[in-house]
Amino acid sequence: MSESSAEAVEAVAGAAASTAGNWRVAGIAGAAIGVVAAGAAAGVAIERMTVGRGMRRKARLALDSAGPYGAVRGTPGKAYADDGTELYYEVDDVEPEGGPAPRRRRLFGRKAPAPVTVVFSHGYCLNQDSWHFQRAALRGVVRTVHWDQRSHGRSGRGVSQTEDGLPVSIDQLGRDLKAVIDAAVPEGPIVLVGHSMGGMTVMALADQFPELILERVVGVALVGTSSGRLGEVNFGLPVAGVNAVRRILPGVLKALGQQAALVEKGRRATADLFAGIIKRYSFAGRDIDPAVARFAERMIEGTPIDVVAEFYPAFTDHDKTQALARFAELPVLVLAGVQDLVTPSEHSEAIADLLPDAELVLVPDAGHLVMLEHPEVVTDRLADLLMRSGAVPAGATVGGYGSTSTAQPG
Repeated sequence: MSESSAEAVEAVAGAAASTAGNWRVAGIAGAAIGVVAAGAAAGVAIERMTVGRGMRRKARLALDSAGPYGAVRGTPGKAYADDGTELYYEVDDVEPEGGPAPRRRRLFGRKAPAPVTVVFSHGYCLNQDSWHFQRAALRGVVRTVHWDQRSHGRSGRGVSQTEDGLPVSIDQLGRDLKAVIDAAVPEGPIVLVGHSMGGMTVMALADQFPELILERVVGVALVGTSSGRLGEVNFGLPVAGVNAVRRILPGVLKALGQQAALVEKGRRATADLFAGIIKRYSFAGRDIDPAVARFAERMIEGTPIDVVAEFYPAFTDHDKTQALARFAELPVLVLAGVQDLVTPSEHSEAIADLLPDAELVLVPDAGHLVMLEHPEVVTDRLADLLMRSGAVPAGATVGGYGSTSTAQPG
């Protein structure tokens, strides 16, 4: 082992030990964090050693105040799930005639879009703002609905979970999406767009409400998602680490969720290490805009640990492979980052194999949050999907929207 390699290993060990110590002070077992931290590799620990904590804190505050990400807002609305959970959504309407038509022409040609609504569903530990770039690009061009899944963002905590002690299920999320559609899109054609857990939500909707898909859905986009077999994902860890995570993580999360206040204190104490882990499992490229990375970090940090614990078991049970047949006659986009460690691109390839007419797009140098890491690619393919679904009369490639790279063109 080289001297630099030995130093890196020692740095990781020191970081993991420090993390575990902080969690023990909070009264919570730190085993799960140690396992995941090992997967974040030496770069995380080295960053902690070479950049002062005060400097990092000041940088986070500066990025939080200066970053425009997540600032796009629409007309608010509320829907209610079948168990009474309040679900928050926002609507961006089409600009009226006489509005800024040049931007509409740049995206889709000279004619106004057909009256379609694009409904965006976000992923686990995120919120509707995760679609920031796509929302900004389509704003005023087509009608869009962005909603927060139960217990995420501005939506209420799940009533079935807090009052009845029932586990979260992907089927429940599908019914939640139906409630949002009933409230925000009571009529007219729909394009469904889902990322990660949001894609699973779309599949659950199709499984339970096939008539809605048949009668009203004109297009579907499944981004960085899976139809099942998530229990086999290795998260980029070695075999020993994967086995440890699978063995202890469900129980550890349950325990952490029962002592949320102490755990949140521990999360703050280890914020620097969490930031490195979040970046590793969200993005693949090294030149991601620090403000975008911090934006993703804020969304994930904003998800309480008891919500993280509630939702995690649902993914192991998720299997909506059969439901994909509901999309067989529709224009479908299946898109994933090649270096996604959370829902590997092989899962998207499996979906595309079952939908041979779907467009499969695998984005090199992209991780799980591909719509933030390479927004121009995702927005371009969504624009094309809207054209193929008949939502717009003519398509044009969207260029120059939302590059998040800090690298300068050569």
